[in-house]
Formats: sequence, C-alpha cells, structure tokens
Amino acid sequence: MAFPSTSVPANFSLTAIQSGGNKTECAQGKIEDWAFSVLQVYILLISVTGILFNVFVLMVFCFHKKPCTVAEVYLSNLAAADLVLVSFLPFWAISASQHFNWPFGSVLCRLVNLAIIMNMYCSIYFLVLISADRYLALVHPLSHEVIRRPKYAKVGCLLVWGLGLLLSVPTLIYREVEYKPDLNITTCYLNYPNTNAILLLEVMLTTFSFIIPIFFISFCTWKIIQALSNRVIVGLTTQKMEQKATTLILAVLLAFLICWVPFHLVRTMELLFRAKVLVDCKVSAITFICKQIFMYFAFFNSVLNPILYVIVGKNFRKKVRELFDSSIGKQSTTFSLNSTRTYLKSVRTSVRSANVLS
Repeated sequence: MAFPSTSVPANFSLTAIQSGGNKTECAQGKIEDWAFSVLQVYILLISVTGILFNVFVLMVFCFHKKPCTVAEVYLSNLAAADLVLVSFLPFWAISASQHFNWPFGSVLCRLVNLAIIMNMYCSIYFLVLISADRYLALVHPLSHEVIRRPKYAKVGCLLVWGLGLLLSVPTLIYREVEYKPDLNITTCYLNYPNTNAILLLEVMLTTFSFIIPIFFISFCTWKIIQALSNRVIVGLTTQKMEQKATTLILAVLLAFLICWVPFHLVRTMELLFRAKVLVDCKVSAITFICKQIFMYFAFFNSVLNPILYVIVGKNFRKKVRELFDSSIGKQSTTFSLNSTRTYLKSVRTSVRSANVLS
C-alpha cells in the first residue's frame, strides 16, 4: 500500500536528469522547511477536530434511546473508522515535523499505518453497504425488506472490518524501520521482496479498494437518483425517513468521491510508472508530489463526514435534540429529587427540634 509520507525524501524535487537522451532519475533538491511545519499543523488540526466530531457522532448514535436504523448502523461504523484514522495521525504529524524521521520504532510503524490503511478500505466498503441499502430501500422497497434489518447490517459491518484487516496484512508484513544514511533519517517504509510482487499487490489492492467499489457505488447512486426522479415525476411520495436518510447518504458519498478519487487516480498513474507503461521523469515527479497533496486532502474526509451529519442529516439533528432534551430532563429530575429530599430532611429536623423543646 502506498502511503509513503513517512519515508518521503526531504530533498525531492521536480528536476529531471538527462542520461543519453533518456530520463533516468529525478534530481534531488531541498524542500523548504516551512512545508514541514504547515503539514504538521494541518495534520494536527485534522486529528483534533476529527476526534472531537467523530466521538460526538458516536455518542449520539450509541446513547440515543431509540435503536439505530440500518443506515445509522453503517454511518456509526463509518464514524468509528474515521475516528481510528484521526487518532493515529498525530504520529505522522510528529514525523512530519522532523522531516519524516520516524522515531517511534517498528511496532508503531506497522500499527499506525495499519490503522490508516484500514480506514481507507473500511470506509469505501461501508459506503458500498450504504449504497446497497439505499438502492434496496428506494429501487426495490418491497422485495428485500428481510435483509434490510439492523442485525444483518451489524453482520455486514463485522465482515467489512475483517476485510479491511485482511487487505491491510501486507502493511503488517512488509512495513519496516530503517536508517537511511543518504537522507540522515530513520524511515518507516514498505519493503517488498521484489518489484513484481509490489506491482502485482498494488494492482490487486487498487482493484479491490477502488475500482470495483467505485463502479458499484456509482451504479447504485445512479439508480437511486433515477428512482427519486421518477417518483417525483409520477407524483408519488416516499417515506420521509427514507428521503432524509437518502439525502444524507448522497452527501456523504459525494464528499468521499471528492476527497478520495483524486488520490486513487494519481495512485493509478504511479502504478503505470512502476509497470513502465509511463516513463517520463518529470511527469513521474509531478505525480509523486500530487499524490502527497491528494493523500492529505483525502484525510479531510474524516472531518467532513460528521459536519455533513449535522448540516444535511435532519434525523441526526433530531436525535441530537432528543438526546440533549433527555439529558436536561434527567438533570432537572435529579435536581428536583435532591431539592425535595433536602426540604423533607429540613422539615424532619424542625419537627424533631420542636418536639425536644416541647
């Protein structure tokens, strides 16, 4: 899996060296120090806001008195995946502040990257489940009611977590920490046994983590939009719960596509360079830089999702209000009981004092 930020050379540049008319490698030029400071602040900002927002979302889903719907089961697991990602990003922030030197050892090298990569795999497959649920709810509302139940949704989420872990196994096996004398840093990087293994594994992971899910999500989304349009045209109405849930889901899908598709497209180009289908060094260098930018932009999706729940999700806002009102009600009841007990206690004390005096 290509998340190379912990091993990005601090002296990478876009300049190409000509060797006998063929571009063989890219020259190395110093990256400005301010870039590392900006990157550190950006990662920490995403980490803090992402942790706060996703914990808030999970608290609303978990502590609300009503059980979660199928869509909410998927969204809560998506929030959990985002929380895992942003919780481990501070390690990258510290590494970035040290010009991508990795001071945390090999165990955290594997665990941090495992958590981040699992988030990418799990997130897109949670969206696959969400898309399938909306597709069944709106395109085939009567024929698949049995499988659209929370207990089946929970089983599906467990399978997604297992699949995410399985696809992340190469990170556990091939991530290593090694000192690079030429760069004077200790790097956390993927050390595949040979080039063919890298290429084969990357193609397989790209296919299962991006190409297949995106086609499935796109198909379901197109059918969902088509179904909603047809119902409006013929004057039919859908259930308000389904409409509200679908609006939120479409917003979450769009946010994911905007944040993650650029990274996957550039990553696909990188595979073409590894397969020597593309050989231009300058384009390769630009691809490398774009990949870094789009990768960190993709992480913003973990902060954006909770914001969308509040802005677009009417049902979610309703749950927040009900949870807040319930909490205020409990506090008021507790206060009233305590006040009553205090009053009764004072009355008893007064009566006892009067009896003693009499």
